Amino acid sequence: MDILKVIARLLDYPREEVYLHKGELALLISDSVEISPDHRSQLLTTLDDIYQGDLMDSEERYTGLFEQGRSLSLHLFEHVHGESRDRGQAMVDLMAEYTSHGFEIESRELPDYIPMFLEYLSYQSDLDAREWLADVSHILALLGARLKERQSPYANLFESLLLIAGRSEALEAKLKEIGDEVPDNTMEAIDKEWEEVAVTFGAEDQACDSSITSSNPDEPQPLRWKEASASDILNQTYRGAV
Repeated sequence: MDILKVIARLLDYPREEVYLHKGELALLISDSVEISPDHRSQLLTTLDDIYQGDLMDSEERYTGLFEQGRSLSLHLFEHVHGESRDRGQAMVDLMAEYTSHGFEIESRELPDYIPMFLEYLSYQSDLDAREWLADVSHILALLGARLKERQSPYANLFESLLLIAGRSEALEAKLKEIGDEVPDNTMEAIDKEWEEVAVTFGAEDQACDSSITSSNPDEPQPLRWKEASASDILNQTYRGAV
């Protein structure tokens, strides 16, 4: 499902290589049959917002949204387990899911990083991809609602994911739930966060560095997450295990 690759690239940190291929990305969005015309228009708006102006401005906005505070963390298990030890085991389980389908990570990102997760789903069957998205729809809806409250065009990405998952109604429900939330990206909230003791997990460290290769040269080449550029999407450079 190529539209998941496109959303993964738009949700990742803004990169020059993607900027250079924004025209091709626009064509992929326009040709997508998995989302409605309205959602295609919204994704095109998001593409323009990120990659039409100065890239440094986009990088600054991205950092301000997703890297200050935890409420908009792009790591799935942050919203399920927080810093509990259960998060480490969840990482191990998700990594096992990836590797069992020939998905190899060549990045320092954790396996629950949403753009990476979407990249993985893009190589699964449409049914499996939709089921996985439905399983995490409560997280997608939460992030989408918080972004919508901040009037961010990134909210469009999550609306499209919920549409693909068949859970569009979850967004409105979450909007009602978060009405009284206090933002965690203020200077006061960030200072308080730094005062807390950080918890680390050995399993997470292992997940970061995982690079699993086959000892059998006859086995098919695994999928690789390596912070690919837009040209990787367009040229289909990844090959899935069969």
